[in-house]
Amino acid sequence: MMRCTTSLIQEYILSCRGKSWAAKKGRFVELFKREGLLDEFVAQCWPARNTADGERALTKYLTMKALNEELLSGDLSKPSVPEVQIEKLEAAAEVTFGLERDLQNALRANIEQLEPGLQIADDGSERQCAAGRIDITARDAAGKTVVIELKAGIARPEALTQLLAYMGVVASEYQNSVRGFLVAEDFHQKVIFGARAVPAIELWTYRFKFTFERKA
Repeated sequence: MMRCTTSLIQEYILSCRGKSWAAKKGRFVELFKREGLLDEFVAQCWPARNTADGERALTKYLTMKALNEELLSGDLSKPSVPEVQIEKLEAAAEVTFGLERDLQNALRANIEQLEPGLQIADDGSERQCAAGRIDITARDAAGKTVVIELKAGIARPEALTQLLAYMGVVASEYQNSVRGFLVAEDFHQKVIFGARAVPAIELWTYRFKFTFERKA
């Protein structure tokens, strides 16, 4: 169970005075990260952190925290986080979230493109577990559970960590071996090296295919 000392709570309360709610959340995240409590906090209180929606929220919290601190300091001559940058960050997060949602829908409709005999096993929706939300849970022809994690763009090392956490939770629940598929446009070199050391994990890339229909 995660423990917060009185001094930590007091520091958090004092640091949040004069801040917006989003900025308070950003300060809260930074405080827990500094004290080494963030992973436990995410596991117990914020399982959605490891989703595209959670990433988008985290970006907003930290960005608003930085902007709020500049406003309170009175130094607005050269703000490091101008309003246009905030809008761009939020827009980028929105696009990423939309791409991952579209990718998930397309893969669910064509799951056997990954492997013959692969079937959806989560009733068509993301599954919540102790480590977060699993994008797609499937079952292969041999009856093994396959955890599928989707990333729009390049999958960074934390995506592999996320997949391994999901696989660990599912393996402990079913007391059986679990496979993992990480699907992305491309992969960070560390992800490729890491996957080579874990035979149960496969890396898959996606490509966009456009079709055109005349409407007028």
